[in-house]
Amino acid sequence: MSTPIRIDSDADVKLDSKILTDVAEALEPHAADMFKQRSGRWVAVVEFGHSERTQPGPEEDKNPSVKIRITDLEIAPSAAFENEIRQLLRDLHQRRTSEGTLDEHAA
Repeated sequence: MSTPIRIDSDADVKLDSKILTDVAEALEPHAADMFKQRSGRWVAVVEFGHSERTQPGPEEDKNPSVKIRITDLEIAPSAAFENEIRQLLRDLHQRRTSEGTLDEHAA
């Protein structure tokens, strides 16, 4: 099942819930910990792949959509890796949000 994510564009993005074998294998060592915690967060490096594209007909009142699937995933095995990945997330966020600002040249 996939839920559309509304983005300020002409297309909806949907996340395909199918888990590929390689992704399941990467999740397996963490599954028990994920189950035990009532809430939790895990830091990971993720690759998405295109899984489906839907272009509505000219008479349909729908947005075009693209469905993406997690094609590769690695979860941080330790706090040190988590910190490195979180810093990378901050750097990427700053770079994305600074476009068109004075900070863009510093990134």
